Amino acid sequence: MVDPDAGTALPDSTPSDTAPPDDTHRALGLTDDEYGRICGILGRHPNHLELAMYSVMWSEHCSYKSSRIHLRRFPTEAPWVLVGPGEGAGVVDVGDGIAAALRIESHNHPSAIEPYQGAATGVGGILRDIFSMGARPIAVMDPLRFGPLDEARARWVAEGVVSGISGYGNSVGVPTVGGETVFDETYADNPLVNVLCLGVMPTERLVLGRAEGVGNLAVLLGSTTGRDGIGGVSVLASAGFSDDETDADKRPSVQVGDPYEEKRLIEACLELLDRDLAVGVQDLGGAGITCATSETAAKGGAGMDVLVDAVPLRQPGMEPFEVMTSESQERMLAIVTPERLDEVLAIAERWEVRATVIGTVTGSGRLRVVDAAGEALADVPAKSLEEDAPLYDRPRAEPADLAARRADRAVALPAPADCGADLLDMLCDTSWVWSQYDHMLFLNTVEGPGGDAAVLRLKHPTTGADTGRGLALTTDGNHLWCAVDPRSGSAMTVAESVMNLAVVGARPLAMVNCMNFGNPEHPEVMWQFSESVDGLTDALRAFEVPCIGGNVSLYNESRGRDIDPTPIIGVLGVVDRLDHRPPGVRLVDGGRLLLVGATVAELDGSLWAARRGHRGRGSLPTVDLGAVAATAGVVRELVASGLVQGAHDVAQGGVGLALAEMAVASGVGFTAARIPDHAHLFSESAGRAVLCVGADQVRPVLDVLEAHGVPHSRIGAAAGDRMVVKDLFDVSLSEAVAAYRDRLPGALGAGTTQG
Repeated sequence: MVDPDAGTALPDSTPSDTAPPDDTHRALGLTDDEYGRICGILGRHPNHLELAMYSVMWSEHCSYKSSRIHLRRFPTEAPWVLVGPGEGAGVVDVGDGIAAALRIESHNHPSAIEPYQGAATGVGGILRDIFSMGARPIAVMDPLRFGPLDEARARWVAEGVVSGISGYGNSVGVPTVGGETVFDETYADNPLVNVLCLGVMPTERLVLGRAEGVGNLAVLLGSTTGRDGIGGVSVLASAGFSDDETDADKRPSVQVGDPYEEKRLIEACLELLDRDLAVGVQDLGGAGITCATSETAAKGGAGMDVLVDAVPLRQPGMEPFEVMTSESQERMLAIVTPERLDEVLAIAERWEVRATVIGTVTGSGRLRVVDAAGEALADVPAKSLEEDAPLYDRPRAEPADLAARRADRAVALPAPADCGADLLDMLCDTSWVWSQYDHMLFLNTVEGPGGDAAVLRLKHPTTGADTGRGLALTTDGNHLWCAVDPRSGSAMTVAESVMNLAVVGARPLAMVNCMNFGNPEHPEVMWQFSESVDGLTDALRAFEVPCIGGNVSLYNESRGRDIDPTPIIGVLGVVDRLDHRPPGVRLVDGGRLLLVGATVAELDGSLWAARRGHRGRGSLPTVDLGAVAATAGVVRELVASGLVQGAHDVAQGGVGLALAEMAVASGVGFTAARIPDHAHLFSESAGRAVLCVGADQVRPVLDVLEAHGVPHSRIGAAAGDRMVVKDLFDVSLSEAVAAYRDRLPGALGAGTTQG
């Protein structure tokens, strides 16, 4: 390991005395060593404004100081990758002169404090990441994690988050087309609110956040700047919640969103880019104006003078450090040439978007904050705020009882007295969540929420012409797998995503990730993080899928307890010929049931075992990534050929839950055999799918499977009004539908307290 305090070398002008004069830096989240580094960079002690700027830029949220050393291991390159990690969003070429931008972010800590605004501004922020690249946002997905629904606070958080996502997304006019909703004790005090956004653009409209051209102007677009969100996500995401802090203590750090301002901002920015009026565009997210100005200047190899008194304020008497670090929402920074300024201002006026020149690009390489009199209030090297941030290789240690945990196997648990009761207990319809979202905006949605992956028609963003192809999206995560083995569990998560795409006929193109973990100062957490990165990397290389961006959310802990490791991934796929709808999660009366892929009769990390208190123990089965890739390819081929009437990947809950979900979704029962015991029924072996095939198509489908050497078995038929697995359970379909339909609304009191 490298020295955890090591980073770039300090300049020779380091003051002889770098002792902090007081504890201000600690209150801002900086360590004594980090304060010393700042002194070395500046050759003097920082003033209060400079210290505030470094504190937000060197936070975990903005600098990734505890995770960068690991994230570098991800494969990030492929011929179709136009922009990889490090920009507002990753961008890939999807053909027909179209580029797709993809980004995922977390708003975990703000949503724990103020659920509605925390979630709403999470949506707003991810949209700006997308259109800052020149892409029009066309879809949002929301992987959500909450505490158990028998806890009043967890219900309050869940209802507020869902209301915030729907209130913002529906108002701004971008469809929410899918996601996940999970309730588990590990998230009792730390909900996870991850949001993914997809956008499309003509490839020639791609723009990067660069401040280039000495004399060019920095124009602030959008909302006024207020005290809401000062320190916001950059502070909240860099510390856990202590026992003596109340929600009210941190509410001022949660931003307030305005979706109607965001909609106007989207249209104004895209018009600027269509008319080639902006040299670069940058979202004002974490760290506000400080981040946008320093990053654009540093990436452009330039400097910038920022006139702090020119920034439009919504509250009087704001101090310069408040102006520079506020994370007020719906703001963008555009770099424009002086001769095009009037055109930019005219577009802003037409869209009723405030536009103000707040700075000038310089050749100094320094970020200077000046007042109206021209006095420099802050003067720092622009690159130092990002590139000179500390790089920590924090201590890592596997759990002390890892060997004992792995020896405790779930197969030793008593067999269930009633597999049917266990299965009913797993069924949960989450339409209460996604029915609050408008998923049909733009009329592009072919397959919406409730399926394995969303499918959208791919239309040209300029002409609107249908290309005859589609884009598919899935988000996935499984903390139960990763609590047992973060490396294998992460690889299995990628395998699940690939299978989710396969059952809608899509091939994977690119991945983004949201790494949700506990306190990085705990060696076990950093071991989990490093192992998870390796597991994701193994799978991405096997499937030849590049990672084009992501987000890290650390310090997800409360009362000294870290959440289970929860890497959430979003994978973009392409449907090469979208001439019919995907088969969907359904059964067709008279159809034959095939289980594709190999089953290992293991239950460690499974939902079934967790319901019996067996969590974080045992050993996950080895994932044959090559076999998963082969299975996914064949399933994709079968779906594309139209030979499949219904398809569902097998993941959490095993083949038992997969069959039950297909039955309740379609109102058709089934009778299955060749599932010998509960271990085979509830096993969550990776890389499998259940296919429902017409009786006259069974032979052609089997011929394809056999030609590719993919393991498979004929397990039964779809018919009737009961769900039957020979010798294991016999449940009426009506009972299953009731359990599926009523569980979530019943737990929430059949309503919402958020309006």
